[in-house]
Amino acid sequence: MSCKLGTIIELPKISDPRGNLTVAERFKGIPFEFKRVYWTYDVPSGGYRGGHAHIHCREFIVAVSGSFTVTLDSGHKKQHYLLNHPYQGLFVDKGIWRTLEDFSSGSVCLVLAEDDYDEADYIYDYNEFIQRTECLK
Repeated sequence: MSCKLGTIIELPKISDPRGNLTVAERFKGIPFEFKRVYWTYDVPSGGYRGGHAHIHCREFIVAVSGSFTVTLDSGHKKQHYLLNHPYQGLFVDKGIWRTLEDFSSGSVCLVLAEDDYDEADYIYDYNEFIQRTECLK
C-alpha cells in the first residue's frame, strides 16, 4: 500500500458580490469518485473527531465553516493541517490515521468519502494500525 500524508487541494472559488460559490466535482480537483458525504458540527470545546484510519476509503475534508486542525499520521511521520477556507480541502489517502481537533465555535467539517460506509474498512486501534503499517512496507 502506498501511503502519503495529506495534500491541500484548492477548489474553484467563484467570487460574486452576492456571495461566493465553490464546487466539488469528482475527478475535477478531487482525485476520486465520492459515494458518501457527511458532516460534523457542534463539536464540544476540547472535543475531537476521527481517531481512526481506513483500509480502502480515501477522503476529502473541508472546513465549510469555521476552522479545525487535522493531524495525519502515517505511522512514521505526523503532519498537522489547519483547515479554515471553504474553498480548500485536505485529501487523505487510505492507510493514514487521522484526528480532527481544535474546532472553532460554529465550525462545520464536510467529508467527501470514496466509499459507502463499511465498518470493516475502519481501523480504530492505533496499535493495530501501526502493526498493519509495518506489514505493508
